Amino acid sequence: MKRYLRDNNSIRVSRSVRDLAYKAIQFKERYTKEQGKEPKIDEIAKELGVTKEDIAFSFDAIQDPVSLQEPVYSDGAESIYVMDQVKDSKNTDEMWTEKMAIEGALQKLNEKERMIVVKRFFDGRTQMEVADEIGISQAQVSRLEKSAIVHIKRFYR
Repeated sequence: MKRYLRDNNSIRVSRSVRDLAYKAIQFKERYTKEQGKEPKIDEIAKELGVTKEDIAFSFDAIQDPVSLQEPVYSDGAESIYVMDQVKDSKNTDEMWTEKMAIEGALQKLNEKERMIVVKRFFDGRTQMEVADEIGISQAQVSRLEKSAIVHIKRFYR
């Protein structure tokens, strides 16, 4: 019966990891009673003779899993779910394909045009900053930038 209760979990966690977590919790409770404050993770690790990463891992391992469909907030009409909180809007399939296309277009440019486009549009520098950095005039930066944009547009057609 004990084994069934111990092993019948959605995620299998080794006994040694669970034991470490429980020892850490016991130390944490004892330390809090004695010192009046919670110990830092490195204090727990030092007391138990393990790394602080092992302590953090063991604490994470004994947490119950949460469904992505679990409601976090509800006002009656609309709910916010865990999925809404962890959604990654930067790494969508669309962004991935755009990034590949942009990298492909940049490879078609000569070295100077590529450097100017990267500094201007990805690093957020002004034409004057780019000109000073690479030792050419602002007008040359402007011409090279326009030329690069024309080449990129041609690549996309």
